[in-house]
Amino acid sequence: MALNQNFRFSVAPMMDWTDRHCRAFHRVLSRRARLYTEMLTPGAVLHGDRARLLGFDPTEHPVALQLGGSDPVQLAAAAQIGADLGYDEIDLNVGCPSDRVQNGAFGACLMREPALVGDCVAALKASVTVPVTVKCRLGVDEQDPELALDALADAVVSAGCDALIVHARKAWLKGLSPKENRSVPPLDYDRVGRLKQRVPNVPIVLNGGLASLDSIQAELARVDGVMVGRAAYQEPALLLDVDPVLFGEERPVENAFAAVEAFIPYIERQLSEGVPLHAMTRHMLGLFNGRRGARTWRQHLAMEGVKRDAGVSTLREAFAHVARDAARTGLAA
Repeated sequence: MALNQNFRFSVAPMMDWTDRHCRAFHRVLSRRARLYTEMLTPGAVLHGDRARLLGFDPTEHPVALQLGGSDPVQLAAAAQIGADLGYDEIDLNVGCPSDRVQNGAFGACLMREPALVGDCVAALKASVTVPVTVKCRLGVDEQDPELALDALADAVVSAGCDALIVHARKAWLKGLSPKENRSVPPLDYDRVGRLKQRVPNVPIVLNGGLASLDSIQAELARVDGVMVGRAAYQEPALLLDVDPVLFGEERPVENAFAAVEAFIPYIERQLSEGVPLHAMTRHMLGLFNGRRGARTWRQHLAMEGVKRDAGVSTLREAFAHVARDAARTGLAA
């Protein structure tokens, strides 16, 4: 089914979560997962602190820059900066329902303006040679998902979009909070499947509610790729099975315990540059969910990891609690 294995599995862009440290940790768990930045506006890219906003570790590849905006000229300029810095893909956000994007008339609001989205994609394609993708919803508010998604898809495909990532829910800009919009509108995977049938020559990636490898494999029978968000962040050990199950390749590390050890050199480099420990370990809190000792792991990192002198020894102390319990129960993976 998949037209391009590059889009077969990815971790969703998530505000306040998928920063560079989160992505570096996820890369320890999977070589093949495609990683995305948090959404950035063109203004932030053009005028903000680029080292802080756009910096990434070489180990993160393949990594995509997600932009949120509606001005084709500004988007093109920001995309060129991202491509020049080495990002492997530019993604346009047409799905975020937050108050911020509503006030700025971009994100999910753009589902109502497919022609403008097409213009944005055309400008992005003209400015960079890396793939340009769009992440959207089924529609917004009272829109008919059959009509709205087809209109958006037609516009971006005509403009040269390299892949369309569809969060399989509508966004209700009136009446639901951004948090509620991530879970309250019902999922409609069948609608995304019908879109794939309609545009067979463009990779279609399904996003929304996927939380297990079994459900992911089932959906890959009718779409080209899947994008997983909260499940990958809250229980990152899920990523350990991505390479063997979805790509037929060995895990980059044997298990969650080995992942901690493999991530320590990155942590040490960042600590030497003044990055506080908690900026990295906050993304690791769910690694041992479901195991004996997981609660102590989370509590130790949450309480001790934020202290000014916290370092690798703090991480190892938290790790020791889980390792001891695993040894007692004979669990190693």
